[in-house]
Amino acid sequence: MPASAVLQVSISLNKVELSVGESKFFTCTAIGEPVSLDWYNPQGERIVSSQHLVLHTEAVRSRLTIYNANVEDAGIYRCQAVDAKGQTQEATVVLEIYQKLTFREVQSPQEFRQGDVAEVVCDVISSPVPVVSWFYNNMEITDQHYNKFRILPNNNLQIHKVTKTDEGVYRCEARVEARGEIDFRDIAVIVNVPPVLSVPQQSFNATADYQESVTFTCRAYGSPDPEVTWHRRGKQIEESDQYTLKGRGTMLTVRSIGQDDGGSYSCKASNKAGEAEQELFLKVFVQPHITQLRNVTAVEGSAAMISCTAEGEPLPEISWRRLSDGRTFADGDKSSDGRVEVLGRHGKSMLTISGVKLSDWGRFDCEALSRIGGHQKSMFLDIEYAPKFQTNHTIYYSWEGNPVNISCDVMANPQASLLWKRDRLTISTEGPGNTRVYSTEGRSLLEVTPMSDRDFGRYNCTARNNIGIRFQEFILAQADVPSNPYSVRLSSVSQRLATVTFMKPDSHGGVPIGHYLVKYKDVASQDWRDVKSHGVQTMVLLTNLEPNTTYEVRVAAVNGKGQGEFSHTESFQTLPIREPSPPAVHGQRGVGKAYRLGLVKQDDGGMPIVEYIVKYKMQEKDEQWMTKLVPGVNDFVLLQHLQWNTRYEVEITARNVKGLSEPTYFQFSMPQRPDITADSLFSGLGLGAVVGLGLAALLLVLVVVDVSCFFLRQCGLLMCITKKLCGKKSATSSKSKDMEEGKAAYLNDGSKEPIVEMRTEEERITNPDDGSPVNEPNETTPLTEPEKLPLKEENGKETLKTDAIEIKVHGDSSILSKVEDSKA
Repeated sequence: MPASAVLQVSISLNKVELSVGESKFFTCTAIGEPVSLDWYNPQGERIVSSQHLVLHTEAVRSRLTIYNANVEDAGIYRCQAVDAKGQTQEATVVLEIYQKLTFREVQSPQEFRQGDVAEVVCDVISSPVPVVSWFYNNMEITDQHYNKFRILPNNNLQIHKVTKTDEGVYRCEARVEARGEIDFRDIAVIVNVPPVLSVPQQSFNATADYQESVTFTCRAYGSPDPEVTWHRRGKQIEESDQYTLKGRGTMLTVRSIGQDDGGSYSCKASNKAGEAEQELFLKVFVQPHITQLRNVTAVEGSAAMISCTAEGEPLPEISWRRLSDGRTFADGDKSSDGRVEVLGRHGKSMLTISGVKLSDWGRFDCEALSRIGGHQKSMFLDIEYAPKFQTNHTIYYSWEGNPVNISCDVMANPQASLLWKRDRLTISTEGPGNTRVYSTEGRSLLEVTPMSDRDFGRYNCTARNNIGIRFQEFILAQADVPSNPYSVRLSSVSQRLATVTFMKPDSHGGVPIGHYLVKYKDVASQDWRDVKSHGVQTMVLLTNLEPNTTYEVRVAAVNGKGQGEFSHTESFQTLPIREPSPPAVHGQRGVGKAYRLGLVKQDDGGMPIVEYIVKYKMQEKDEQWMTKLVPGVNDFVLLQHLQWNTRYEVEITARNVKGLSEPTYFQFSMPQRPDITADSLFSGLGLGAVVGLGLAALLLVLVVVDVSCFFLRQCGLLMCITKKLCGKKSATSSKSKDMEEGKAAYLNDGSKEPIVEMRTEEERITNPDDGSPVNEPNETTPLTEPEKLPLKEENGKETLKTDAIEIKVHGDSSILSKVEDSKA
């Protein structure tokens, strides 16, 4: 191929830098004979001429023009030439697009609401990406301020919970290091503070119709300065004769206060940051007054509505009180049965009673009550109703010649008229014959004296008022004697008693049964004995029966017409006489060393209890039983002279003429012996009493000493008194006798020590002659022969009491003293 035929392509520029928005063209030149000359964009697509990319091709030259370049236009552009042989050659040019520093829509000032998270916008772009810094008060904001300031990824400045102190000018500065390019914008940040209201007094009181005035004060703070307005009932208050505004609207004066001026007033403050509202209250007091309450008349079964209207300020609360039961109803209350309901609104209360009943009749009180007073009025609820018959007794019984009164009792409102009819014919009030009518308010009495069968039958009572008409039918039937009782039974049969029970007749004959007649007799006798029941009791007690005897019994019912038929005759036999049942025993502590046993008679076996045999002994010791006999009429036995702190066994047997019952066993324990000490004696005495007792004891000791001296040494105060009162002779003659007796009583064998012999209760008194023991007789002496009768209780009177002092003279003229246990 000749050299001239070699295809070559070149572009005027190899690499171009272009700023966004600038325009540029490139020229592609081909050497040789190209058939076509085309441009390809960085994406490898053949470029077609457009407004943005314009192609201009002439033979071996082609120009590509890029208008208003943007970042997407960057890349490698190829110019390709093709000759007739299909050979291709191409050249390339590299286009780099860069963005200058550009601030887009950066506003100043930028406003924020206090407390919000503020984002100061600084929209800056460049290519390559710029480096953005923020400055405040000529100081760069860095990471150390992160708790308050933060530079976001989009280069905006975030201020956390912005406050008024954060207000000022902030500088947003951008730099492109590669080109040394720098630019900035100053942005003013304004912080708006929502309004805050200050109300010195929130509530005011006033009395209506006294030409009073009240001034409300409402101060507002915020940034920018808030605008203050007043509102009432949803409308803004304007200056007028009634309202005066002062202090840039912060003070509102309400003049000539009336009842309608009471209520709430709103103070509103608003600025760019928001709004604030505060309610102030004006309370205008007006005494409650009930203006409307009327009596109401309702028909039974319908609904009754009672209205009560009241005025006052504050608006009074209305309540109701039902006089019949004292029940109160307030707004929204409902009775348990749901019939009574109260609904109130704006000083008006409506008490509604659905399905009115006669029990709703009566007075209702309406009370209007507020904090400053109350007012009460009453109304009356009258209930009209159709006649009501007051009795279900519609069947009457009588017999020929026996007059009977048929009563027709009616309640009605208004009062009803009453008529009697027989076979659709009205019975005259003063009619002749055997029927007469007696009428009073609410009652009509029909007196009928049956003379024949035709007088028995149906009678009609008609009651009528303007609410309705009612009928009640009465039947006069012929009475008969009762039918016979049945199921006659004998229960609780003993030797002399028997109980007759039976079932009442199936028919009383139309006339109530007055009583029952019980007839009974010994089967060996022909004479019946009669017993009447108590009223209509179906149980009769037969008394005074003979033991071991067979009886017959029958029962008949008796009413006004007469005696009915007897029941079937029943037979029974009384029990033979036998020994009594064991008595029941209950114990009770007696006084001191005594114990009381209560005796309760059980079945006496048909004969009276003659006596109770009571045997007792100490449980711990193997001693003989001690016995007491108690008459059968007694209901207790008293055991005396018992031992302290001892357990006793008791055996009680009842006896009648037939023999002895089985014994009843009983046990009881005596308590500890009471301990009487000085503490117990003197614990209840005062200091003076104790001192007095001490002096008395001292005086007693002195007297004893003086008596001793009188007898032993013939000296002392007693000796002096004796000498003065008596003559020498009498003194001398009596002195020797007294001295001898005193010595004998006080000394034994010349000893100066007194002899006191103490014996326990168990010891026997010895015989002074032979030394043998002597038994002291008392009521607890055991029987040596069980078959002999025990000692009578009266024998105890001859025994020695436990608190007695026994003095026994010995042969040696000494005195033996025994002090037994004193009774507690």
